[in-house]
Amino acid sequence: MKKISLIAIVFLGMTLSANAQSDLLSGAKKLIGGGSNKGTGLSSDEIISGLKEALTIGAQKSSDKLSAADGFFKDAVVKVLMPPEAQKVEKTLRSAGLGDLVDKAILSMNRAAEDASKSAAPIFVDAVKKMSVNDALGILRGPDTAATSYLKKTTTPQLTSAFKPVIETSLQKTDATKYWKDVVDAYNKIPFTKKVESDLPSYVTQKALWGIFYYVAQEETKIRKDPAAQATDLLKKVFGGK
Repeated sequence: MKKISLIAIVFLGMTLSANAQSDLLSGAKKLIGGGSNKGTGLSSDEIISGLKEALTIGAQKSSDKLSAADGFFKDAVVKVLMPPEAQKVEKTLRSAGLGDLVDKAILSMNRAAEDASKSAAPIFVDAVKKMSVNDALGILRGPDTAATSYLKKTTTPQLTSAFKPVIETSLQKTDATKYWKDVVDAYNKIPFTKKVESDLPSYVTQKALWGIFYYVAQEETKIRKDPAAQATDLLKKVFGGK
């Protein structure tokens, strides 16, 4: 007989009526309330560990996906484009035959975001390790991306601090800073245009973080729909293994 876990209850609750969800939530509270859970063969520690492991896997997959070559650049959803204040710059330069310069700037910004994304997984893992039973209950009661919201709340300051210096270095290494300066200088030389300035490292950091959390949310949704897909020994046990 398959075992029922905290996460299994989350997934089942998504498809049931309000009354049924209420019954499931009550059961979940009882399930994690004690040190041992008769009838399930699972301890509350195992249940919480299962949740943490699922989140860790989701965060790691997101980080791996975006830190790979072209993880940002060839993904239309998260690709880092020119800053909003520079969109007129891009249009003007392309019209003036300087599209190649703009393309190099965009590619180098995405390379910087990909480089910085390698820093995300350890920070996510640290936040997951600190998750309490109350945190787990909050995720249980929350929407489909409640775990992502938890990670966003607990890791954004640390991620920003970790990402920005990496991105600044990467912008230098990939020549993004040079290309950006070339783009801005070329535009600012055009008569009758408003001079443009932009904090490129802050902009790319913001876009990189948005991309990371976007895919963490995607992974969370996948886990909620198909928890058995995350096949480690602990997850097989917690998510209803034999």
